[in-house]
Amino acid sequence: MHLLKYGGLPRLAEDFAEALARVRLPGCDAARLVPVPLGPARRRERGYNQSERLARALGLRWGWPVTDLLIRTRETVTQTALTPVARLANVAGAFAVRNALPLPASTLVLVDDVFTTGATLVAAATALVEAGATSVMGITFGRAVIPDFT
Repeated sequence: MHLLKYGGLPRLAEDFAEALARVRLPGCDAARLVPVPLGPARRRERGYNQSERLARALGLRWGWPVTDLLIRTRETVTQTALTPVARLANVAGAFAVRNALPLPASTLVLVDDVFTTGATLVAAATALVEAGATSVMGITFGRAVIPDFT
């Protein structure tokens, strides 16, 4: 995942999606995948959004559409060295639904690369729910260990 995110190897999204495609979300036969967006500066730096690449590769395998419903309302600092509380504050209010896009009635599945504390998924899901989404789930391709901040 590190090479996909920071190593300039977006093609790895295909391999991750292939491995995850065998998993089915409980109680969800059809949905729309919603990648967690990057801020413009980070997207320029990386050249792509790894969550979007993962969502598109997974969408092809599951036969689900990918919908870019969310935007970043502001740049956020990298969360790698932040405590769980600081992570929540860092991404609070950092997402919004794109203007003039009606929310689909189907389940929305947020797609992100790595789950650490869940702060990013919570902030993104909050934006969708505040815009009227009735069913939001999340899926990630990795799980990070939370460092001991004591």
